[in-house]
Amino acid sequence: MADYDYIVVGSGSAGAIVAARLAENPEVSVLLLEAGGTDRTTFVRKPGMISLVQQVKQLKQKLDWGFSTAPQANLNDRRITFTRGKVVGGSSSVNGMIYLRGNQENYNDWAASGCEGWSFEDVLPFYKKLEDHQDGETEYHGAGGPIRISRHPSEELSPVSIAFMEAVSAVCGVPIRDDFNAETQHCAGILQMSCRDGIRSGTGEAYVQPSLLRPNFHLEMRALAQRVLIEKGSATGVEYVQSGKRVVAHARREVILSGGAIGSPQLLMLSGVGPADHLREHGIEVKQDLPGVGQNLHDHLLVPLVFRSRTSLHRGTAAHFFGGMIKEYMLGNSWFGRTVFEACAFIKSHPGAPIPDLQLHTLPWGYPDPNQDGPERAYVDTGHCLSVLPTLLYPKSRGEVRLTSAHAADAPHIDPAYLKEPEDMQLLLGAIRTCREICGRPELSEHLAEELVPGTERKTDQELREEIKLRAGTVYHPVGTCKMGVDETAVVDPELRVRGIEGLRVVDASIMPTITGSNTNAPSMMIGERAAALIQQG
Repeated sequence: MADYDYIVVGSGSAGAIVAARLAENPEVSVLLLEAGGTDRTTFVRKPGMISLVQQVKQLKQKLDWGFSTAPQANLNDRRITFTRGKVVGGSSSVNGMIYLRGNQENYNDWAASGCEGWSFEDVLPFYKKLEDHQDGETEYHGAGGPIRISRHPSEELSPVSIAFMEAVSAVCGVPIRDDFNAETQHCAGILQMSCRDGIRSGTGEAYVQPSLLRPNFHLEMRALAQRVLIEKGSATGVEYVQSGKRVVAHARREVILSGGAIGSPQLLMLSGVGPADHLREHGIEVKQDLPGVGQNLHDHLLVPLVFRSRTSLHRGTAAHFFGGMIKEYMLGNSWFGRTVFEACAFIKSHPGAPIPDLQLHTLPWGYPDPNQDGPERAYVDTGHCLSVLPTLLYPKSRGEVRLTSAHAADAPHIDPAYLKEPEDMQLLLGAIRTCREICGRPELSEHLAEELVPGTERKTDQELREEIKLRAGTVYHPVGTCKMGVDETAVVDPELRVRGIEGLRVVDASIMPTITGSNTNAPSMMIGERAAALIQQG
């Protein structure tokens, strides 16, 4: 048995940061456990490779847990592919690199619900701490941090993306701004990304690799955690399997779970912390009855509209893909070294909405048709296209994560219960109609041709409901399953300590009481920075 001061389970968007920051103190030892392998591969480090990883099953299996949801009753009983990174850096190593914080009021709402210390004013310093922003240090951004944040060069943007922003501004009455992460989110603009100079800036690249030079930082890869060891109400270590052998590591101070919204509740339940009746069903000794573990699962849902575009700069062909790859490796500064997403907008579904409740991602490419759920590679239009992806930011529907067995190697039961609440369907219906209005504007007339998906012949509410059931998919933003709070459903307190268990914290997107109103990678990284400071402050 090896002893460490801190054991962190999961090297993803938050876990890598916690481990690295704790190891900055040379007087403590830190063990970071990762179930996957190294991120030191071109498939992770080169941004454009993500398209290949997502579409080639053999590559995806090397970097992904391979999860899918339970059949979704409101989506034609489809099992939705649920990509989660199984690699150093976690999902920050396999995501689309969009860097967004959400709305400032998301954090103020957390604080108002009893999560003291989590208002926007409280968390902003931790966002600034992690950033090395292209704009340098400003009121809203940091410089010199580990995560390198950049924008698309204006000359590399597809003309249709620029026209889309102008059309959104005309229809929705929002300004065009250059920063969704500054004073207001209610605008249209070009996305920021967590990469620069053709290299992905995930937490493996930015935090783990530099920490490996520290003698007090220990990384164990392909180490699958089996359970947290809990004795007399205190976490004392972690049991894991590596190379077929059972290993036990002892924690002198704390065990920190950073397995994400799926992995953290699963490991808590395997360790005897969770809904007592459910644990007993699987023969697990109950260490702490916490009914909220695995509950409150929610996620962002999108539905694609695809238009033929005369001025998109991209095509979904092998020739275009490999041409971009060759240009990037020979000359650099190409689209292959950046995120494929360009323009975006945050709008209100109705004038009375207090904050934007719809995010319009756009992609100057075709979108998998009808979705990415099937076992075979989905069809992608090979012509020049613009995909508009209206996204439900604040779903009312709530699902759960449950165990399927008492074995860590068995995938858990994942049920986001998409569109369980009728209000979610109604919001997406309205979003489709708003996007059609935007794409019919004069600003886009010279850029767009016909609507390919779902097609203008589908007009009625019932026809569009059927399209949503067929095409809607996750944005891969699950949160909430180890909810932070002060009520009886909370799993962790505002200092992220598991209720009823000493020396055990959860630090990842699972602690969000409610989802942030945009892509969740940046908030997850902030949670890592915030948690490290809490632990260091004792």
